[in-house]
Amino acid sequence: MSATQSPQTATAPESPPGQAAKETLEDYTLRFAPRSYRRWTPMVVATTALGGIAYMADFSIGAGIGLAHGTGNALVAIAVAAVVIFVTGFPLAYYGARYNIDLDLITRGSGFGYYGSVLTSVIFASFTFIFFALEGSIMAQGLKLGLGLPLWLGYAVSTLMVIPLVIYGMKALSKLQVWTTPIWLLLMVGPLIYLIATDPGTVDRFLSYAGTDGDGGVGIAPVLLGAGVCLSLIAQIGEQIDYLRFMPPKTETNKRAWWTAVVMAGPGWVVLGALKQAIGVFLAVYILAEVGAAAAPEPIQQFRGAFDAMMPSWLVVPLAVALVVISQIKINVTNAYSGSLAWTNSFTRVTRHYPGRMVFVLVNLGFALALMEADMFSFLNSILGFYSNCAIAWVVTVATDIAVNKYLLKLSPLRPEFRRGMLFAVNPVGVVAFVAASGLSIAMYFHLLGDTLQPYSPVAAAVIAFVLTPLMAAVTKGRYYLRRTDDGIEEPLFDAEGNPSATTYGCHVCHQPYERPDLASCATHDALVCSLCLSTDKIGDHVLPATT
Repeated sequence: MSATQSPQTATAPESPPGQAAKETLEDYTLRFAPRSYRRWTPMVVATTALGGIAYMADFSIGAGIGLAHGTGNALVAIAVAAVVIFVTGFPLAYYGARYNIDLDLITRGSGFGYYGSVLTSVIFASFTFIFFALEGSIMAQGLKLGLGLPLWLGYAVSTLMVIPLVIYGMKALSKLQVWTTPIWLLLMVGPLIYLIATDPGTVDRFLSYAGTDGDGGVGIAPVLLGAGVCLSLIAQIGEQIDYLRFMPPKTETNKRAWWTAVVMAGPGWVVLGALKQAIGVFLAVYILAEVGAAAAPEPIQQFRGAFDAMMPSWLVVPLAVALVVISQIKINVTNAYSGSLAWTNSFTRVTRHYPGRMVFVLVNLGFALALMEADMFSFLNSILGFYSNCAIAWVVTVATDIAVNKYLLKLSPLRPEFRRGMLFAVNPVGVVAFVAASGLSIAMYFHLLGDTLQPYSPVAAAVIAFVLTPLMAAVTKGRYYLRRTDDGIEEPLFDAEGNPSATTYGCHVCHQPYERPDLASCATHDALVCSLCLSTDKIGDHVLPATT
């Protein structure tokens, strides 16, 4: 950028903007979230983010582990997974909130490169439609119980009803999550407190339950198998960051509220998640004694049984269905939203064409509906156990790059970078660590390395990723992180408090105003180009040349 160029204000475009510039419904899909859009308080952002973990899958996951391996093994497995998820989620949540970018943009500059992170975008998109299908299945069970709808129709209803809610992104979701969270908490916690208060024997039966495959003791193999299923939720941090990227700037005035919101709604989501899994074990054991094993893993039956102990019979089914429906809507608008972002990110980088986020809302929902119709609920733990290996490898790789390579070894640039032209296409640090960790752990999971090692596949995924990430950074001496260090703009990228600069410039391609972190100089014009126009530049006419 020449010294004569100066910041611009939000003036009208010189010509009609292209699809890449239409941000009205897109929530800054592929780019930095500007300060001008981030008008929510830390607590509103945190409440919105935590509203997205209202899913009922935790109850099913906890129930499945508890019924198979017993309460002792289940609780230890849940605790182990929660610790891993919290530790790995903290650096990711901080980066998302501090620098206002989503997990895909973080991944690009944290060991994977501009195109290398397409791998992890697909992994994350898969997470969203797998869990959308799981939640949709649970809702369909509730609709069948409450309204008599056949499951296939319930799957369709649970899929189609979220489309109007997810179109408007953060603005609509923040209102939905804030208003429904108190009702959801009351319906979830109330029955548990009532059962424990009125029948203390339920606690004794819960703690002593041995499981169908257990002997009442706690063992390494069942704990690791259970933890592997719980760790399939490690990618949930990506959905939390999709909200946390809208945090306001961190200042001396708001730093306490800012940190509280980041910890609570970032890695802290797993505290509530682990509690729900433990409740799932409790309710499954209770239902096992009251109804039978077939119904115990289904959240609708768990809460039907719990409500039945404390409510008039005519109110039981409506309340149970209401809880399931509210929970499903709260999480599946997030799954649909985050999944559409991940698919759009991948598609735009590979094809250099931006079709709009709504196209991939429908794509993601199509995958989810196909899984529901295939009755994925009946083989839930197998799907989650396999998927967790990929998710663990990815999240641990990125978290290790931030915590170790950036802050300890100083081999990775401390400030995140995501713009095309600034990054190498592929960085072997993250790609090699991720492929090796996920590949070997999946081989272990499918018994290819022997039956003895099979329960240790999630441990292998985490350990291999943790070791290989700094090792690859040391071997490559960090040379594949940045393709160039100068984006051609004289003004610093960050203000005096370390927040991304709010100074606005115009993009000469789409003629729209964008804040400083979202632009770079053009290779062929004395002007600036926004990150999305760089992404859709088919011939690379605007992409700056390499300098390293």
